[in-house]
This record gives sequence, structure tokens and C-alpha cells, in this order.
Amino acid sequence: MFVFIILPLVLLSKPWRTLPEDYEKSLYDVKLYKPRMKSVKHVRILLHGPVGTGKSTFINSVNSLFQRRITCGAMSDGANWTSFTQKYTTYKIEKSKKESYNFVFNDTKGLEEPTNSGIDVEDIKCVLKGHVRDGYKFDSENPISEDDDLYNANPTLNDKVHVVVFVIPADKISLISETMRTKMRNIRLAASEEGIPQLIVLTKVDEYCPKVKEDITHVYRSRSLKEQVDKASQLLGLPPNCIFLVKNYHTEMAPNDNMNALILFALRQMINLGEDYLNSLPEPEEDEPEVEPEDEPEKE
Repeated sequence: MFVFIILPLVLLSKPWRTLPEDYEKSLYDVKLYKPRMKSVKHVRILLHGPVGTGKSTFINSVNSLFQRRITCGAMSDGANWTSFTQKYTTYKIEKSKKESYNFVFNDTKGLEEPTNSGIDVEDIKCVLKGHVRDGYKFDSENPISEDDDLYNANPTLNDKVHVVVFVIPADKISLISETMRTKMRNIRLAASEEGIPQLIVLTKVDEYCPKVKEDITHVYRSRSLKEQVDKASQLLGLPPNCIFLVKNYHTEMAPNDNMNALILFALRQMINLGEDYLNSLPEPEEDEPEVEPEDEPEKE
């Protein structure tokens, strides 16, 4: 008697999501992007998530895409015990020596497992509202206060966050504890209160799916990665169409078109969501220039 064991297909016959066909056009559109709101210079994208998820590496990967070479301007660390990023930092993607593209990333200290360690949720709330200046060093025991030199008391719309991106490793979703889930959920609620859109980037997709490790173009045909997207959706309550899969540059010595396509796909949606958010707001009123009083005519 023979027993047949039917193994689930690792790769689906058709992709469950398709990438834009014209990569060059998508890249061209992102390069030309400029906020319609005149008072805003750029879309501000806040990257956030647990320690060691690839937030800084994602910034480097985006920069590598645009510079056409591997870059590592945002410092990262392979040891994932505590957050390597300690200060609030803005990263621009250079267009030329004098110009940058019209979107910026903000990197923050990562979430850590103990309740009283890693970045404080109150600090994140201040970041969202634009109250934190570049260079501020996060302290889990002492959130930023109005007395701090790097506290921005009067933030403009330029200073505020326009998109929040949760960065989570695809191979660690099932290991996220209830404590970590609660921290991320609180940050999501704080962003929602400000009306700020959010999405999720799942990194390390190649480490989770062997077939994707063999060929990155299989990423949206992977049954297991589709299941991870569903798990991430349940974790934070965001719909699957707000969850993107990427492979960051880590061991590669030169840019790869297929990896770039995934990174660009996620980046373009970040910019789109940021633009939608800005367009939902009223244009800030410009201060009227002071009119100097006319000189009174001299009496004869």
C-alpha cells in the first residue's frame, strides 16, 4: 500500500501581486516628485520597528538605488541586542552636490523587548508632531521635554512626519511578543490620531523563503511570504495592500535591478501616501508682510 503525501506548493503558478511593468517610468516619476503644497519641501517618512529589522539598511538600499552603487551612509549593526541608532536623524537622498530629492527618511532608536527600554512611545509622539530636532539622543527613562535644547516648540508642517513605516523582518513575525506588539500598536494609534498614514515593509524575505533566496523575482509568487503578509496584517491591523516585501542590500557589491524594483515599489507608495496626507490638509497661511507706515508730510 502506497501513501501519497501532497506537499503544499512553495511557489504559486501566478503572482499574488504584480509590480509596475515600467520600472524606468516609476523611477522617473519618483525623481521628479515635488509636493503640491507650496509650503512643504519634502515628504517626511519615519521608519520604525523592533531592533535589528533593517531600518537603517533600508535607507542605504534606497540610496544605493539612486546612486547606482552600494552605499552605507546610515550606520547599521549586525548585532541585534540593542538599538544601534541612538539619535534622531534625517537622511536625504542626493540628486547632485547641491540638490536632494523631495523625500527624506527619519531613523529612530528601535523598539526593545523590556517594557522600559528602547525608544519611549512618548518620544515617538513628539517626533510625529515635529517637536524633535535632528541630533536628539533618545533616552528610554527620560522622554524629551520642553526644556530640552533639541525640543522644537513651534514645528512647521515640514518638521512633522507625513508617513509612518513599520519595518519588520519576514522571518521574525511569529516571534514578536505581546509586549512588542503593544508598543507598535500604541505607535500606530498615535499616528492615526494625527491622521498620518502607515504601511509595513517586510525585510529579509530571502531568509524566510528558500525559493526567493534562489531567485528574488519569485517574491510575489511565494505562498509562505503571502502568509507572512497576512500575519503582519493581523499583527498591526493594516490591510495587505499596505504591506510590501523588500530585500535590503547586505552582501551585494553592486545594485541589482530586481532588488531595486521591490525597493522602488515600496518607496513610491510611501511617497504617494505622504502626498495624499499633505493634500488632505489646508495650505498653511503665509504670514502677511508688515507694511511700513507712510511718512507723514512735513508741516509747513
